Amino acid sequence: MAIFTVGNRVVQARYGTGTVISSNEYHTVIEFDEHGVRNFSTAIVKLEKSATMAPRRKKTTKRKKAAKKAAAPK
Repeated sequence: MAIFTVGNRVVQARYGTGTVISSNEYHTVIEFDEHGVRNFSTAIVKLEKSATMAPRRKKTTKRKKAAKKAAAPK
């Protein structure tokens, strides 16, 4: 059982490549490149280290989020 540190790039069989967001002896949280954030039990998750770089995420500003929210139908 390996506990990965925040920022480690890992590969999981079902979800592919991702970045560890948090990890302790009970839970490991990973943000996957293609599948978003997923929570795993640290004791049973099977992960391998990855050498791939994290993809660049588009930066959103509060202004854009507020405009989307205001434009949403009620």
